Amino acid sequence: MSGSPSPVRDRPAADAAPRRRHRARPLLADVVRAQLRRAILTGEFSLGSKLPNEEQLCDRYGVSRVTVREAVRGLIEEGYLVRRQGSGTYVTRRPSLRNSLDTNFSYTEFLEGSGLQAGKQVLGARMTAADATIAEALDVAPGSTVAEIRRIRTADRQPVIYSIDYLPSDIIESVEQRDRFRGSLYRVLGDLGFAIDHAEAVLEPVVADPELARTLDVAQGAPLQHLRQVDFDTSGRPIMYSLEWHVPAVVELRVYRRGPGPMAGTSGGT
Repeated sequence: MSGSPSPVRDRPAADAAPRRRHRARPLLADVVRAQLRRAILTGEFSLGSKLPNEEQLCDRYGVSRVTVREAVRGLIEEGYLVRRQGSGTYVTRRPSLRNSLDTNFSYTEFLEGSGLQAGKQVLGARMTAADATIAEALDVAPGSTVAEIRRIRTADRQPVIYSIDYLPSDIIESVEQRDRFRGSLYRVLGDLGFAIDHAEAVLEPVVADPELARTLDVAQGAPLQHLRQVDFDTSGRPIMYSLEWHVPAVVELRVYRRGPGPMAGTSGGT
C-alpha cells in the first residue's frame, strides 16, 4: 500500500517491567489510532471501504494484534469505523473534527493532533482604530489604537478557519514582523508575559457572504459557524478579541453540557 508510515514497534515483553508494559500499550495504540485516523481523513481509506485485516495492519505499523485492536476500537467509538459481523470493519464516514468549546487551546496543535497537516497564512496585519464593539470588548476607549491580524488556517491545504484578532497596542506595539503571527498568538502573548487564563465566547450560525466564500473556498450561502471570543489574562484583563468563521464540514464546534442530574420531586422533562 502506497504511503505506508514507518512501523511503530511494540517493545519486547522481556525488556519492560509489567507495570511499564501496562502503561505503554495504550500510548502505542494512540499512535496507531492517530495514523489510521489520518489515513481516513486524507482519503487513503475511502468512505465505505473495508479496513485491512488485523494481520495487514500489524505488518503496516509493526505492532501486535492487541495494539491494533485497541486502536480500531477507539476509531469505532469515535464514529470513523463500523464493525460488521462476519464481514469486517468498514469506514463509515469522514467526520468533522470536533472542537469542544469548554477548553481553550491552539488550533494548530488541534489540527496536527488530529493527524492533519496544519497550515496558517497571515492575510493582513495593521494598526487601526478600535470601533465601539472592539473598544468595549478590550475595555479601551473608542478610537484607541489596536493591532488587527487576519489569518487563515488550513488542514491538508484546505481552508477551515478564518480569523480576525484584535489586541491592545500596549501589548502588540507593531505588526511589521508579520512572521511572528504565523504561529500561535497564545504563545506570542505568553512570551510577552500575558498568559491566557480564560475566555468568554459566543457561537452563532451564519452563511458565507461573497468575501467569506472566497476566503474559505466554499459556496456562497454555505453554512458556517461564527465565534466571537474575548481572552482574559490572569489579572482578568481582556487582551484579545477574536472573530472566527469555521467550516463545519471540516471543523465542528461543540458545547458539552452537564447535568442537571437527579432532581427531587420531578419525573423528567425539560
